[in-house]
Amino acid sequence: MTSSGTNPDTPPAAGRSGAAGRSGAWETLLPAVSAPARARGRALQAALREAVRSGRFAPGTRLPSSRELAADLGVSRGLVTEAYEQLTAEGYLRSGRGAGTWVGGAARAALPRVRDLAPRSPGAVADFLPGTPDLSLFPRAAWSAAQRGVLAELPHHTLGYPDPRGLPRLRTALAELLTRRRGVVADPERVVVVSGVAQATTLLGFVLHARGVRAVGVEDPGSPEHETLYASAGLDAVPLPLDDEGLDLSALRASGVRAVVTTPAHQFPTGIAYSARRRAELLDWARAVDGLVVEDDYDGDFRYDRAPVGALQGLDPEHVAYTGSVSKSLAPGLRLGWLLVPASMAEEVVERKRTMDLGNPVIDQALLARFVERGDYDRQLRRCRREYRVRRDALVAALAEHFPGTEVSGVAAGLHAIAALPGRYGPAGPFLASAEAAGVAVRALTSYTRVPSPDDVVRLVLGYAHVSPSGIREGVRALALATARPHGGA
Repeated sequence: MTSSGTNPDTPPAAGRSGAAGRSGAWETLLPAVSAPARARGRALQAALREAVRSGRFAPGTRLPSSRELAADLGVSRGLVTEAYEQLTAEGYLRSGRGAGTWVGGAARAALPRVRDLAPRSPGAVADFLPGTPDLSLFPRAAWSAAQRGVLAELPHHTLGYPDPRGLPRLRTALAELLTRRRGVVADPERVVVVSGVAQATTLLGFVLHARGVRAVGVEDPGSPEHETLYASAGLDAVPLPLDDEGLDLSALRASGVRAVVTTPAHQFPTGIAYSARRRAELLDWARAVDGLVVEDDYDGDFRYDRAPVGALQGLDPEHVAYTGSVSKSLAPGLRLGWLLVPASMAEEVVERKRTMDLGNPVIDQALLARFVERGDYDRQLRRCRREYRVRRDALVAALAEHFPGTEVSGVAAGLHAIAALPGRYGPAGPFLASAEAAGVAVRALTSYTRVPSPDDVVRLVLGYAHVSPSGIREGVRALALATARPHGGA
């Protein structure tokens, strides 16, 4: 688009004659004046505003007089005058007595391109990155039915600012669900509805920091998100090693921390379940130092070979803060989770939640409450557990076929598995480079730890929940072809 006066689609440059008001440039406003009479004024204002924002009417452009533009558009002069006054008040236009009306210099020449920063699949030939459920399993029909029911029955007064802890109906439903399924001690008064485990972690971090805590222990290997989230609250993350039974208690005692975050039902990423002895020792430590254990129960419902291990919180609710969400069972995009806090921290956590966001969206909370109350959530968990067990079995079988001798460790649970490949595939660096070159997205266990690998064994953290059984088989086959070794291989 040029500034030449011969181009009928270009508004006149600064300082040029307002006679250009009769040019084709103002045709961009014609659709607005065809709106119904009652909406015509708002439509004209919106069209003018968008013309300035988009750069079609550039900064410094002189607009025709209200009389001229009204005549060109076939509307009343008052309609144009009102539009000019409104956009002048908003800063899009400027005017002066006897000087006419101009596009303001503060107006943006063009809107920036809107970016989407949501994490996405890498678009690989095969994607085994962990942490993602199968979003196609989201129960759209049941969710839609629950939404209709909620909108029909929700009293008007509940659409005001909610209790920062969450709707009483949802807190009650969650307390009953978690008591029944995870064995927690769940008083609805101490259930806080949060936007997922991330917000629960941050809330606890802020409260601990306000109490003078400056460091929190984290599992190593463990989720890198824990370190990032606690850092946002001003806390240092102290990595603590694991053994075959769970967190190393001698390292925990030596660290001097009084708060530690754990994943005892299905440790991320190693896949082990804390032994009964280690769970008891961890609680003994918490009582001895008057400390806090943060239990991240991110996928505790998904155990495939036996009943899920009950939550640690049920053994000592005064020294364990328990958190979970629907991110793995329904969808992470819902941003709904829960936090059960010890009585001694409840008021501080709730006040911090109130100042953070004034509570979660009411309709979403009521919807999840209805979904839980009517048994839809239990049905969804059963469906996911069936599907994910089949996929885990498909992964184990495919590894046995294409990488014979592979050891799959950890309990049969969750959405990922650890695979230690035979020594001939090591070291990990060249293996991962070959996989990436072939378009296979895969992550090594070393990505989740600060401790160097003690050997050249390739240990992979393989997410399988979001991949179909056939996709798993094809993906493992592609990985084998990409990383075959002349002296062995699959």
